[in-house]
Amino acid sequence: MRIITRAATDDERGLGRSGVTADDDAIRLIARLANGDARSGLNILELAVSLAQAAKADRVTEALIHEAAQRKALLYDKAGEEHYNLISALHKSLRDSDPDASLYWLGRMLESGEEPLYVARRLVRFASEDVGNADPMALRLTLDAKDAYHFLGTPEGELALAQAVCYLALAPKSNAVYTAWNAVTQDIHEKPAEPVPLHIRNAPTGLMANLGYGKGYEYAHDAPDALVSQEHLPDALRGRIYYRPTDRGAEHEIALRLKKWREWRDAHRRP
Repeated sequence: MRIITRAATDDERGLGRSGVTADDDAIRLIARLANGDARSGLNILELAVSLAQAAKADRVTEALIHEAAQRKALLYDKAGEEHYNLISALHKSLRDSDPDASLYWLGRMLESGEEPLYVARRLVRFASEDVGNADPMALRLTLDAKDAYHFLGTPEGELALAQAVCYLALAPKSNAVYTAWNAVTQDIHEKPAEPVPLHIRNAPTGLMANLGYGKGYEYAHDAPDALVSQEHLPDALRGRIYYRPTDRGAEHEIALRLKKWREWRDAHRRP
């Protein structure tokens, strides 16, 4: 309370020249709403004084303090913990297919002053990471939502972000591409960088052809059903499987096609 009182009355470093006063009851209420956090109390005081000035009032009232406290609760440091708490809440609500909670956390972020294009970027990332090929349209729709916000701005463009959030929440989920990509990058970092197999190398010169570049390459379009059994990975990774599609959404059909292709390849694979 002493800190808040000093801030309210200091003419040089505080709000003493604002023309708005705060009595003991007001300061006591601010301290209580701030839960003893001086920085939080100073933020509430500053907001309450600004609201009083906007209303052309000469003192901070209980109603103004409660309004300031409510607004303060929405504000957060964009580089701090609450920033990451809110984006985590949005991401997990989307992943768990809860459109109501997803819309709420989107609203909290936007009302708190979060940059809408940052939110749009997170939605695009979610479309690839958590929806993936279970609904390939999710990525396109989130990119369209980003463009719509960029074109319309606030507040009209926020509706496009809300539309994308609802779509993502209700879309079938798959992290198969995300998991496959992580496995690929892990192998690249941990295993030797083996050369490209000779038969799938390009051979633009005669010398390269004589060295075996492209020798034995099978052109898929000339094969029945465009199916070939040649190996495309380095020897140390022969037979490695990265992409394991789920049976959800559009990825179900992808999984069936991939299973059929892998079975055919294994049956016809050269020793």
